[in-house]
Amino acid sequence: MISKYETAIAVVTLIVAAGLSVPRAMAAGDAARGETLSQACLSCHDSEGSRNPDLSYRVPKLGGQKASYLFVALKAYRDGARQDPGMTALAGTLTDQELADVAAYFASLGNETAAAGGSPSGSFNAARNCGACHGQNGIGLSPGWPTLAGQHEDYLVHALNQYRSGMRQDPVMSPLVSSLSDETVALLAKYYSSLEGLRTTEVK
Repeated sequence: MISKYETAIAVVTLIVAAGLSVPRAMAAGDAARGETLSQACLSCHDSEGSRNPDLSYRVPKLGGQKASYLFVALKAYRDGARQDPGMTALAGTLTDQELADVAAYFASLGNETAAAGGSPSGSFNAARNCGACHGQNGIGLSPGWPTLAGQHEDYLVHALNQYRSGMRQDPVMSPLVSSLSDETVALLAKYYSSLEGLRTTEVK
């Protein structure tokens, strides 16, 4: 019997073979223009401990995140595939080109360790399935797959739980995480958050 993991890996292989890991419709982003457009974003994403009073988790770090992934995520908020009132309101005013510009800006704010492929890390058994896309050291292996290294632990728990509950939909993530226990989710979040990678953006 084929496992959920084997099915998901087969999907990943097909995605890579078809060249679908990077959104084909994404225009080249202008980081300088994105810096200007992103000022509203920085009201939440510029502080290490920033969180919406209504949320139980910190807003995610964006500095150094994959531009293609950021574009897809922003587009999902704009088009209603992801649900968040604040994000939908902000992204809803932007064109595809402007989303690409914002994504390019945040992607440009990485650090040397992440740019070089991340820091060396020991293997973590619970993360072996995740590593096929996100890398064992948490640096996404494709432009369209997010980097997890250094992300806030509580945000990673939130994101995984959204996939588990169906609030977020993805052909690879959904089957992989649907059967994870709360304990495994917590361990994965702690592991990836402990690695060097993403950084909190700062208002200049």
